[in-house]
Amino acid sequence: MIAAQRRNIIVDTIERDGAVSITSLSEKLDTSAVTIRRDLDQLAEEGRLIRTHGGAVLASSARESSYAEKLEQALAEKTAIARAAATQVRNGDVVALGPGTTTELLAKELVTRSGLRVVTNSLLVAEAMVSSPDNEVIVVGGLLRHSIRAFVGGGTVSQLLGLRADTVFLSGNGLAADFGLSTPAFPVADTDRAMAAGAGRVTALVDHTKVGLRSSVLTVPTEQIQQLITDSKSEESELTALREAGVEVEVV
Repeated sequence: MIAAQRRNIIVDTIERDGAVSITSLSEKLDTSAVTIRRDLDQLAEEGRLIRTHGGAVLASSARESSYAEKLEQALAEKTAIARAAATQVRNGDVVALGPGTTTELLAKELVTRSGLRVVTNSLLVAEAMVSSPDNEVIVVGGLLRHSIRAFVGGGTVSQLLGLRADTVFLSGNGLAADFGLSTPAFPVADTDRAMAAGAGRVTALVDHTKVGLRSSVLTVPTEQIQQLITDSKSEESELTALREAGVEVEVV
């Protein structure tokens, strides 16, 4: 494959997903990481993307992937991450689940539990728990953000700040050791941050396509994240940096 073809595929991928990692592109294009870095640097010079540690984001940096796009991305890995996260939840726990396809999958893993109190601003999480009458589900309302099917806004933040959870499970659009968990949208960052503020433990559920990336808005800084659950395709150097920053890393 010639360089022009390869770079067109990179641009198509980043326009679809909003962000890319060197590891995922290297696997997708069957090309060395060195070549991918060179391609990303060239595309950044042309103004077609913005380089980040471990990958790149859209030049606009404000694009938020649609639910359909997120659902299709790394589904097998997200499912494995969700199952691993579910093993850490005990009957009777109070857990908070932020918006996202991985947290939705986690909710589906929890439907057979009993005595849980689940706090969420996600319609998808709430819908997944409908068939679980033995658990209490608190849905925090607000302004509906259609792209992620979740409530955001000042009212949502105020409600979340008044709630306490044993563990909060958050996803996001990127996780970088030198930055933290991030998203393209301020309202989403505000609600995720409020959810984290009321939790005894913050666990990030982030697949390899997002590890090493930073989006435009910080949600939770690295030092406030206790654990990351990710998959084996994540870039090892980034996982090492996260461990050195004090994050417990579980690879599934």
